[in-house]
Amino acid sequence: MNLSWQTLLAVGSGGFLGAILRFYTAFHIAKIFPHQIPLATLSVNIIGSFLIGILAAIFMTFTPSNELRAFLITGFLGALTTYSTFALETYFLLNSSIYFAIVNILLNVIGTIFSVAIGYKLCLYFLR
Repeated sequence: MNLSWQTLLAVGSGGFLGAILRFYTAFHIAKIFPHQIPLATLSVNIIGSFLIGILAAIFMTFTPSNELRAFLITGFLGALTTYSTFALETYFLLNSSIYFAIVNILLNVIGTIFSVAIGYKLCLYFLR
């Protein structure tokens, strides 16, 4: 990948939009579903994983520009998904409830892998 100012701008712009969407989503999900398991983080991780599965399938068929790939995957989805937040929340859950920490880990890991697979397979199905 070429490291040009256009690529950097694409990553930054995508990151800006992904971070805003993550904050907005987390704020509203936490208000609607207060729970021991951080459902807001789980939701954006599953949604982001689904979207990256779709993009992987599309990018295998159509080759995007470096800037578009940087905008969508590195910028937007990188800011939308929250692995570092997941790690911090799980750490705090481990200190208060090993049960909820394990449930959170399993839901995030299995849920995101499953979402990638669904997004990828669905997109390949519709691209044919």
